[in-house]
Amino acid sequence: MNRVFIRKGRDESIKRFHPWIFSGAVERIEGTPFEGEVVEVLSFDGNFLAYGHFQKGSITVRILSYCKDDAPVNGAMPLMFWQDRLYKAKMMRNAIGLPTSRTDCYRLVHGEGDSLPGLIIDIYSKTAVVQAHSAGMFLSLERIAEALTLCYGDELQTVYDKSEGTAPYKAGLNLGNKYLWGATLQDENIVQENGNKFSVNWKEGQKTGFFLDQRDNRALVGEYATGKNVLNMFCYTGGFSIYALNNGAKSVVSVDSSAKAIEMVDKNVLINFPAGNVEHTSVCADALDYIKEIPKGKFDMIIVDPPAFAKHRGALDNALRAYRRLNAHAIEKVASGGLVFTYSCSQVVDKQAFALAVFSAAAQTGRKVKILRRLTQPADHPVNIYHPEGEYLKGLLLYVE
Repeated sequence: MNRVFIRKGRDESIKRFHPWIFSGAVERIEGTPFEGEVVEVLSFDGNFLAYGHFQKGSITVRILSYCKDDAPVNGAMPLMFWQDRLYKAKMMRNAIGLPTSRTDCYRLVHGEGDSLPGLIIDIYSKTAVVQAHSAGMFLSLERIAEALTLCYGDELQTVYDKSEGTAPYKAGLNLGNKYLWGATLQDENIVQENGNKFSVNWKEGQKTGFFLDQRDNRALVGEYATGKNVLNMFCYTGGFSIYALNNGAKSVVSVDSSAKAIEMVDKNVLINFPAGNVEHTSVCADALDYIKEIPKGKFDMIIVDPPAFAKHRGALDNALRAYRRLNAHAIEKVASGGLVFTYSCSQVVDKQAFALAVFSAAAQTGRKVKILRRLTQPADHPVNIYHPEGEYLKGLLLYVE
């Protein structure tokens, strides 16, 4: 087995179970591991530390196991390893009450949060959608799919790989989204989330097809939406909009710059309200341009859920300026006594930086603003306590006097 030796004094984070080994901590590499191969990680004096996927770049190894008994075979983890990890992930979701008769879509594997760095698995009823964010996970997908079928049995019909846009293209992988297992019945399905119905297309939709990380926050919007005029900016397929409508919102306007997203919003409204007996308007426009033009006080609730403004640290300053500008408009335009739900899904923007950006936006407007709640991702997106970077979604519920 190829081996990675850690510099003297640089193995403390590994002993504290942080799942990443950075290139600066590596003393030497024995052998010539290919990208995605499982390597053995040793201390400078040869003591076993971990097994993990080797990769090129700033992160040299993503750790899979700290147990010497989990030995790989021919540079890959055996089927039993994957089956054990997926079974534990499934048991955790069962422990928090997922799935239910009213919620049949959820996240099964959340990367480092489930001790499987670089892997995402979302369940949509009887379909599992997998995304590999590392070469090692991509090369393991066949065994992962087999392990899924063993864990779920008849509960699962298909496993779809959607790694083309997430796996590292420079690793020379044969990328291409495809079905890994099961009958190809359709690329789209109607799922339920807290009784709300959504059409999810895992083949053409963003991410794995739906933003499952906002489930709890959508439910909170539903709690407060009754009788309110609601603006849902960056609405994508209308998750917040459907919750608001199903909970008695007076009216909802859904705004997104993608015409395809607006088509899906209208489709989801029709699925939930076939009689068309709700006040809903879809607008295909740039969200920032739209909110600049609306009159003050038109909306009692504004939801600001933009895509990630910063995907790397080099874009952090520009991202914070964008959050300040966007939130200043929302706080300025919401009605007196109104609510603003605002979010950031940029991992490099931490909670403190985001809160400061929103504070600056509020100060710019001169309005009195109170924080009612601090918001985050749901329990099926767990954060490994040794990897706090996994808490990527942060939000604030604001009351504007």
